[in-house]
Amino acid sequence: METMSSATASAAVGAPENSSQVEGLTEVQGPKLAPGFAAKLNLTVDLALMSAVLVAAAWLGGQLTTESGWVVSGLVVTSLVTWIITGTALCLYDSRFADRSKLDHVALVSVTTLAVVTVLALGGMALPDRVSVTTVAPLLVIFWPVALLLRLFVFRPVAAQERPMDSVLIVGTGAMGRYTGEDLVSRGRRQVLGYVRFNDDTSSGELPARIMGSVDDLERILRNTAVDEVYIAGNTLKQGESMQAAIKLAERFGVPFALPAHSFRLDRARPIERRAVSDGFLHFAAVSPKPHQMAMKRLFDICVSAVALWMLLPLLAFVAAAVKLTSKGPIFFKQLRVGQNGKPFYMLKFRSMVVNAEELKEKLAALNEQTGPVFKMKNDPRITGIGRFIRKFSIDELPQFINVLRGEMSIVGPRPPVPTEVAKYETWQRRRLSVRPGLTCIWQVSGRNQISFEEWMYLDMQYIDHWSLTSDLTLLLQTVPVVLTGRGAS
Repeated sequence: METMSSATASAAVGAPENSSQVEGLTEVQGPKLAPGFAAKLNLTVDLALMSAVLVAAAWLGGQLTTESGWVVSGLVVTSLVTWIITGTALCLYDSRFADRSKLDHVALVSVTTLAVVTVLALGGMALPDRVSVTTVAPLLVIFWPVALLLRLFVFRPVAAQERPMDSVLIVGTGAMGRYTGEDLVSRGRRQVLGYVRFNDDTSSGELPARIMGSVDDLERILRNTAVDEVYIAGNTLKQGESMQAAIKLAERFGVPFALPAHSFRLDRARPIERRAVSDGFLHFAAVSPKPHQMAMKRLFDICVSAVALWMLLPLLAFVAAAVKLTSKGPIFFKQLRVGQNGKPFYMLKFRSMVVNAEELKEKLAALNEQTGPVFKMKNDPRITGIGRFIRKFSIDELPQFINVLRGEMSIVGPRPPVPTEVAKYETWQRRRLSVRPGLTCIWQVSGRNQISFEEWMYLDMQYIDHWSLTSDLTLLLQTVPVVLTGRGAS
């Protein structure tokens, strides 16, 4: 069989054929915006525009009176809520919307607008006709086209100026690997961390990122590097066995991976469904993506955490004062934890231990009552008086709602481990890092410190493999009595 030539590899991944065209691609050309900035700005402008259009239409129609003003306010709030919920379900503000086609944007904005119009029209049946017409017509005539034009010609270009969202690792330094890296860098949506060399790879020109080792080092690299996806850019005819080993390793770690869509040389033929292989690769994940459910989960996280922080503000203030007055040290304890795909972040808690708790932990290691790399001790001498109470009822965990708002954690998900624990994980246990960590999960409602570490890991795998919005709601309801009674805490 004839192997894929450089020209064919270039066509497969959509990269320029001349390597000189990609010189300097790894350098940052001026300041870059934060990932997701365009989506957040787009949402803010859309909500402001919708509110302005509805209020202006009501004012011009003489509806902003004492009698009907409350009706207009209700319609505006209903419109905004409908827009947010529908947009979330459709992934309208997915941070990767710069990669969508213009037709996709037209369809998504249109469907979301029509959803708002439908809700207002149905609600208008119970209201005076003038109020219904005054609100619905401007949405179709003014808001719809303006929102669409802004999205296509303002926010879409802005999104293209954002920093890469994901970090990828490329296995293979041949022609396919080189052109894959150049293509990803030129698109600007992903950061190429480096390359892993197949044992029989030969040099095919300058690579856009450093070589981190050979395929034999892949497990070590995945253990020590936060990777969002692995591109296995090999030749299936010559390197099939090594590619299969890389696939198995990615599956065990729970890291998404991509395989070349075309194993054979293609001169003129093109895939019928080009969007499915837009970068020349087929993408796989150990976790079912469920993008629409995940979008609703994120909306749920934002709403619940924001409301919880607002409603619990008096309790938070009281606990903060109690922590400060009863022991020396800061109010909050900021600890480095490992998040989704191995990305580190600082988790917030009310301080429940003495200031030098981490130093004392090494001295108490022999008294650990938990199996595995996790340290748990029922009568831990490092815990303060107020700390024992707030830990028993999980009050010390409440500041983590801030982590949820930031997007570092979720309401429901496996608890985020510390780096020293992750370093001791077996390979199959690393898969618990494939999802966003959370405040509560199956472990919290199944006995917590009363179950072994290995059982804990299996429970997290069970959650990952069978996740759904319904299961999240069920776990959340089960968590309430556990927190109120302090069952299984130490």
